[in-house]
Amino acid sequence: MIYLTDVTIITGDAIREGTVGLDHDRIAGIWADGDVPTGLAAPDAAIIPLKGMWLFAGGIDAHVHFREPGLTDKADFASESRAALLGGVTSVIDMPNTNPPTTSRERLEEKLRMASGRSWVHYGFHIGATNDNLDEILPCIQDGSAAGIKVFMGSSTGNMLVDRDETLERIFRVTDAEILVHCEDETLVRQGLEQARERYGENIPFSAHPSIRSREACIRSTEKALGMALRHGTRLHVLHVTTAEEIRMISAAKEKNPFLLAETSANYLWFCDKDYDRLGGKLKCNPAVKTEADRSALRKALADGSIDTIGSDHAPHREEEKDRPYLSCPSGMPSIQQSLPVLLTVAAEADIPLTRIARAFSEKTAKVFGIRDRGRIAPGYKADLVVIDPTAKADTSHPAYKCGWTPYRDETLTGAVRMVFLDGKMVVRDGRILSERPEGQPLQYDRR
Repeated sequence: MIYLTDVTIITGDAIREGTVGLDHDRIAGIWADGDVPTGLAAPDAAIIPLKGMWLFAGGIDAHVHFREPGLTDKADFASESRAALLGGVTSVIDMPNTNPPTTSRERLEEKLRMASGRSWVHYGFHIGATNDNLDEILPCIQDGSAAGIKVFMGSSTGNMLVDRDETLERIFRVTDAEILVHCEDETLVRQGLEQARERYGENIPFSAHPSIRSREACIRSTEKALGMALRHGTRLHVLHVTTAEEIRMISAAKEKNPFLLAETSANYLWFCDKDYDRLGGKLKCNPAVKTEADRSALRKALADGSIDTIGSDHAPHREEEKDRPYLSCPSGMPSIQQSLPVLLTVAAEADIPLTRIARAFSEKTAKVFGIRDRGRIAPGYKADLVVIDPTAKADTSHPAYKCGWTPYRDETLTGAVRMVFLDGKMVVRDGRILSERPEGQPLQYDRR
């Protein structure tokens, strides 16, 4: 048995001082401060005192782009899962816009084989919708091979755009799977790019990005998705929400369809459009980072529960690619290693309860996808845990990504990852991985 003593245990329901016992790969028990576990005095008990530290369930990030297969010059499953582990994320679900895209059972099984024995964290995959593959991909959800169905209602990296209304209606009629949507109206995005070219020629400034991929494009697409979800009772997950209007729309729609969910990322909680002049292409992502007012609205939504989950949208590119002019600079940024420190820093700045962080960082995501036995600090659950020093600064100067950079490099983030436990085994201590080899396992799902 391992006992984590005198630690502040933070869950979605409460914050309390106490002791957590680990027996092999599971949480054996939780004792309130002052209660002494009977096994604490056993000769084989390992006691780890953690006074002043915070204990969260390991993060579950259901929105990552680890770039394998086909884009491994930018990242691969081994490198990015290692960075995730160092950031306190113990499970990830990878998106399908790789090369080739994960839009068939054959491609899904190929990715599962690629991750086996190479992932430092537990892993799963979403499968991608196209204009004509629904019959093939639905069985992959039903048999637990895939976590959810990703739908690009606006084009992004990989160009998996689903742009036929009849296809979208058919996808949204699926009510026994999570439908994850990238919402940007393609017509408005193209118009925005044409207008920028007319104004700036080929030298478009990065500050124009939120005008090209505009708030109107996000709002129109999200409105369309919500309308279909309300008609059909879809289990809809609106990804990387960036605007105050979308938050209000989703919150109102939830009153009629309780299976609607809103996700945002740490990127939108931290940065705003004023940062384009400073960071240039390193801040270019889809959807675009919006205004200070939108950032404030997102922080408020995380505090009141309108934002359900946090997904990093970790999307690495080589630094030399991000230093190119606007039209040849790809969208996306590496961020998963910094996601939890950003959330903790934002929580302190915006007075967001830590219970909300625990819920959005792991608990809600585990519940939404039916991830078996993970995502909570509770007896019987797998012991995937992260220990945080709330007074220490996170090290942002040495990101573990294959691409070697992060937009958070010069940011001051408070809340350093001190330890990470994976299946009850300490695998990270003070920024160093202790395991000799990757030990991540495929996620298992309990389907409704």
